[in-house]
Amino acid sequence: MMEEKINLEDLANKLFCTFTTKEELDSTVDTIKDQYDILFNKIFVLFVESTNEYVCTYNVDSFNMSNTILDNTILLHRKKDSNTLYTINALNDLIKELNGGILDMKYKVNWSEYRNCILLTTGGELKRLDTKVHDILTF
Repeated sequence: MMEEKINLEDLANKLFCTFTTKEELDSTVDTIKDQYDILFNKIFVLFVESTNEYVCTYNVDSFNMSNTILDNTILLHRKKDSNTLYTINALNDLIKELNGGILDMKYKVNWSEYRNCILLTTGGELKRLDTKVHDILTF
């Protein structure tokens, strides 16, 4: 049996998502840069038209971060092919919704149907936020 190598960098790499308003966007970005060691020196700023808010996504080295998480920030996962961002709870709810109420961890989600969006749960309800790239900040 071949043992799979674990990449410690992948374990330490966490994708954070901080929600903000247009008015607070610049100060939010400054706070993120001050608070965390941002991997790849990039912050992706997305716009969510349905809620008129901005979302800053960025990768953080969790081995070198404080235990403090900024307000309005959640941990996300990402499907690169479709640029879908999601929480584990939202993925579980999506699978149940698509699979007749049954949570099957082997269920194959057609990620192309969820291109350029964030899947969340709010108040126990699955929520889809369609996103557009507003800016990619490199520093």
